[in-house]
Amino acid sequence: MVDLEVLFLSAIPSISCPQDALICFLHWEVVSNDYYVLGIHDQPGPDDIKSKLLPAKWNSNKEVYAFRYESKDGARKLLLKAVSVEKNLVIYVMERNTMQIADLTLNVDDYIDAEDLSDFRRTYKNTEELRSQIRSGIITPIHEQWEKAGANSPPREFPPATAREVDPLRISSHRPHTSRQPAWRDPLSPFAVGGDDLDPFGCQRGGMIVDPLRSGFPRALIDPSSGLPNRLPPGAVPPGARFDPFGPIGTSPSGPNPDHLPPPGYDDMFL
Repeated sequence: MVDLEVLFLSAIPSISCPQDALICFLHWEVVSNDYYVLGIHDQPGPDDIKSKLLPAKWNSNKEVYAFRYESKDGARKLLLKAVSVEKNLVIYVMERNTMQIADLTLNVDDYIDAEDLSDFRRTYKNTEELRSQIRSGIITPIHEQWEKAGANSPPREFPPATAREVDPLRISSHRPHTSRQPAWRDPLSPFAVGGDDLDPFGCQRGGMIVDPLRSGFPRALIDPSSGLPNRLPPGAVPPGARFDPFGPIGTSPSGPNPDHLPPPGYDDMFL
C-alpha cells in the first residue's frame, strides 16, 4: 500500500487548489482498499496503466474529476467522478458490472487547510473522520451491494424437468380451444364423487361438484318448457347445453296434485 505522504509528495507539482488535495486523499483511500487506478475519463484510453499513483493529467479539469479503478483480483471495476460545487465535492462511484451506485458529499474546508498546500502536515485535518466518511459512504456500500448481487458466483443453472417433474395440474396448451362441451365421463358409481379431489394424482373419476346428469343413475328426459304455459320455440336451448328448466323436471307441464299428501283430518271442518 502506498503511503499517503509519498502519494502527496509525488502529486505536489500538480496540486493547485484545495479540491486537488482532497482528491489526492480520496484516491489514496480507494487504492488502499486493494484497487488500482487504470486511467482518467469514462472510457479506456491508450495511456491506461495499472498504478497506485495518480495518473497523468488527473486534475486537468478542476470542475469534474474522473477515474477508473479495478480491484486487485480484477472482479470489480469502478468509475469514480467528483464534481466541485462551491465549497463541496460531490462524489459518485459506480460499479460497472452490477451498475451499483454510491455517492458522498464532502465539505472541502472541513478537511483541507488551504493556507499552504505544499506542506503535507498542514494540508490535511480531521483525517480519521475523512477516512471514515469515505469508507462508510463509498467503499462499504459498493462492497455490500456487490455481495448482495451475487456477482462473485456464476448464475445457477437448472436442468430440464423430467417427465416425473411435469406439473400434472397444468393445462396443456397444444389443444385448440373450442366451444364444444368437454367429454365428461360418468363415474362408476354415485359414491365416486370427490375422487379427483381426494387423490388428484390417482386418475380417479368424480369431482367435487355433484352433477345430477352424470351421477350414474338412469337419466330422466328433461323438458325445458316445464313450468311454462307454452313450449319453447325450436332451437331455444342448443343441443347438449346445460340448462335449468323453469319448472320441475318431467315430460309434461302438468304439476303435482296439491292433495297428494293431505294432513291428518284435513276434511274435518272443526279443526
